[in-house]
Amino acid sequence: MNYQDEIASLKEKHNATILAHNYQLPEVQDIADFTGDSLGLSIKASETKSDVIVFCGVYFMAETAKIISPQKKILIPDKNAGCPMADMITASQLRDLKKENPEAKVVCYVNSLAEVKAESNYCCTSANAEYMLREAFNENDKILFVPDRYLGSFAAQKAERNVIVWNGFCASHLRILPEHILQKKAQHPEAEVLIHPEALAESVNLADAVLSTSGMLTYVKKSLSSEFIIGTEIGMLYPLQKQNPDKKFYPASDLAVCPNMKKITLDKVITCLQNLEFEIDLPAEIISRSRTSIFRMLDFVKKA
Repeated sequence: MNYQDEIASLKEKHNATILAHNYQLPEVQDIADFTGDSLGLSIKASETKSDVIVFCGVYFMAETAKIISPQKKILIPDKNAGCPMADMITASQLRDLKKENPEAKVVCYVNSLAEVKAESNYCCTSANAEYMLREAFNENDKILFVPDRYLGSFAAQKAERNVIVWNGFCASHLRILPEHILQKKAQHPEAEVLIHPEALAESVNLADAVLSTSGMLTYVKKSLSSEFIIGTEIGMLYPLQKQNPDKKFYPASDLAVCPNMKKITLDKVITCLQNLEFEIDLPAEIISRSRTSIFRMLDFVKKA
């Protein structure tokens, strides 16, 4: 039995669905039932009739799926596939920050741990951070944004809101330097530059469009351009090329690699399904409190 047949058999046996983030290895994306960004996949998990969800991504993503679908068994193929940025703020640190700013409301990026979401008023994604800041707050409100300082600063500037940003960051996106973009632009002068808002402001300022991963897929599909320089984790080039075979894609930097995203392999997916191992287990109280920030966001997005 080859791996595709084995995965199909195990999925049927356990009534399982496999989700894979856009940054996963190509072979992992290919065996997934759904691919996409972290929140989109968590919502997709809630919509399936599956009892078991295998989340091929990093830990906070699987946590988010558990928060949205607490009745399902959520598995992650590698329990050590964490997110350094999400780990840059703890619930204790956020509580201290709230004590220092008692009148402020907290917006947490979805790229944060469940315990941090539980301490937050609103959640946001890279796609809707600007919208959330503008629509959920007025000009006089004081806002705490955690953990990514670059997304927070970018969204605050666009939304014209008063935001205190935590000093977190994505190391993979910070490897995309302005000189990398300028070099690629010189090599491919007709290419549009698309970049993720987690990148350095100096790099973001060189882009034609600043987009989430889902935003990049939508943008490229509609664009009349045939070449693109992609300023995000290099795994994103695979779904872009797969969905747009007649267009060309170049990484803004070959250094923009998330080692944790690459920890999940086909062998680990199969082992995870065979043994139903590495289940996400969250306290009921954390699930309940963190759901509040997520569903407040979803309510705002529905109104958009």
